[in-house]
Amino acid sequence: MAYFFASLFVRNPEFRAMFPLAMGGQRRRVFDALARCVWGADEPESLSDYLRQLARDHRRYGVLDQHYRAFCDTLLGALQAFGGQGWSERAGVAWRALLGHAATVMAEAAREASGEPAWWVGEVAGHDRRGPDVAVLTLRTEPAAGFRYRSGQYLDVQVPRWPRVWRSYSIANAPRPDGTIDLHVRAIPGGRVSSALVGQTGVGDAVLIGPARGQMTAASASSGTVLCVAGGTGLAPLRAIAEELASPARAPEPPQVRLLVAARDERDLYDLAGLDELAADRPALKITPVVPGSRGNEHGQGVLAAMARHLPAGPADVFVCGPPGMVSAALRLAAEQAPHLRVHADAPGSWRDGRRAAPCQPPGSGPACRA
Repeated sequence: MAYFFASLFVRNPEFRAMFPLAMGGQRRRVFDALARCVWGADEPESLSDYLRQLARDHRRYGVLDQHYRAFCDTLLGALQAFGGQGWSERAGVAWRALLGHAATVMAEAAREASGEPAWWVGEVAGHDRRGPDVAVLTLRTEPAAGFRYRSGQYLDVQVPRWPRVWRSYSIANAPRPDGTIDLHVRAIPGGRVSSALVGQTGVGDAVLIGPARGQMTAASASSGTVLCVAGGTGLAPLRAIAEELASPARAPEPPQVRLLVAARDERDLYDLAGLDELAADRPALKITPVVPGSRGNEHGQGVLAAMARHLPAGPADVFVCGPPGMVSAALRLAAEQAPHLRVHADAPGSWRDGRRAAPCQPPGSGPACRA
């Protein structure tokens, strides 16, 4: 990746302004995207969906049609340079076909989305510090600006301090008439955007937000029983999903929703008061905190034990979000003990410390993973 980007910037100097000054994270993301294309080559529809979303995301950097071809040509050269004995004429033909397909799909998707904003301005209307490293931010967007989302989706955020550096965060509430959205952010060591949002952002500041995306939404639930299993700030999208599904206004009637909120200790239950307030207006919603060894935990055990106790016996939907290890273990548990359930989750490895990243797993690799 270092060789590729050096070659790209030497041959096309105008590309440098599209990327952040620190390139370490960018190299990893491009490599992950390349791996995702390889894994998805045998699933054309899934790959095309991924590439179209990638193209829409790249509009905020000022990427134009001609940039895709230059990018792919340089990448092909880097692959050949590092292919060693594994490179052959046949391999070259295959890579040219894959990269050519990617460039074509992405250019077409960017043209189709040209009438939509590439980003919006969000004003910080609230900043509630919930602990030394966690904050709940409320962003206000102008309703007329056209920003739309579904409960459970996420968006990318850029702060003025770090131009061209975007990080993904889930929206923690169902759509509101006033257009405000909540983000749950945990500052992570070395996390430039998360640290800025938690410790250096205040009411009245502005951030840039990208279009909402993601398939794990309230609309994907199709049964009368829903179990949500949240770990850490993975609570955010499941809070939004539970808020919408358990709404008393839902017709003909809301499903019965139980939200398990896992935390390392009681201090990490940063949104418990808000959840209790939410449940007070929603009789169909039950909140169960899960803190190992805590007196408030009904059995004093971990989230997997709590999940096993509450797995529905009949048709139901299960939503899981949190640290990668927890998500993977929860998916295995559901597959082994309740294969009849519809399970919705981010791909294992796609959730890191309160922010969502593009999945790096092959499509469908998560056991019992439906979304």
